[in-house]
Amino acid sequence: MKTILVIGGSKGIGASIANRLKDTNHVITISRSLNDVDNITHHSLNVLEDEFPKIDNLDGLVYCPGSINLKSLSRLKIEDFQTDFNINVLGAIRAIKHYEKQLIQSKGSVVLFSTVATHLGMPFHSSIAVSKAAVEGLAKSLAAEYATKIRFNVIAPTVTDTPLASRLLRNEKQQETMRERHPLKQYLDPKEVASLAEYLLSDNTKSISGQIIPMDAGIVSIKL
Repeated sequence: MKTILVIGGSKGIGASIANRLKDTNHVITISRSLNDVDNITHHSLNVLEDEFPKIDNLDGLVYCPGSINLKSLSRLKIEDFQTDFNINVLGAIRAIKHYEKQLIQSKGSVVLFSTVATHLGMPFHSSIAVSKAAVEGLAKSLAAEYATKIRFNVIAPTVTDTPLASRLLRNEKQQETMRERHPLKQYLDPKEVASLAEYLLSDNTKSISGQIIPMDAGIVSIKL
C-alpha cells in the first residue's frame, strides 16, 4: 500500500483524487478546511506559512491548490500576481523541498497542476497563466534534476466542474456556453482528472516524467 499526500485535498479535484485513492492507498490530505472522510488522514494548515506534518514514508505527492483570478491587466494589482504565484508555485516548491528525502527514498511521483491557458492565449488570464507557466517550468526542471529519483508530471485541465470554477458555471446558460466552446462539447468532471492523477502516481507510469499533459476537451488541440 502506497502513502500518497494530496495537498488541497478537501475540495474539487483534490477531493476527487483523495477519494479515488483512499481505498487502495494510505491517503493523507492537507488543506485549510476540514476533510472529514473515512480512510483519510487529514491535517488542517496553511501551506505557505505552517509547518508540514512529519511523514516517514511517502510514495506520491499531489499539489492541487490553485486560483482563478480572471481580471484585465488594468484591474490586476502586483499583489494579485504575487498571491497567485505564492499559491500555485511557492506552495508547491515548499512541499516538494520538505518531502524531498522521503520521495527520493521511494522513487516517488509528484503530480502538479497547470491550465490550458498556458498553451492558448485567453483574455483576463494573465495572472494565472504566469503562475501556471512557472509550474510547468518547475516540473520540467525538477524532472531532469531528479531523473532517476523522483518523477514530476503536470496535468493541464480546461474548465472543471469544481467549487473554484463555480462562477464560470453558475447557471445552465453558462454551462451550455462552456460546453460549446470546446470541440468535444463538454468540460471536465473532476473524476476524470482524478483518474489521470491516479495513473501518473502508479507503477504503470515509471517511464513518464517531465510531461505536461493537457485535458482540454479539444479546446487547444482540435480545430473544427
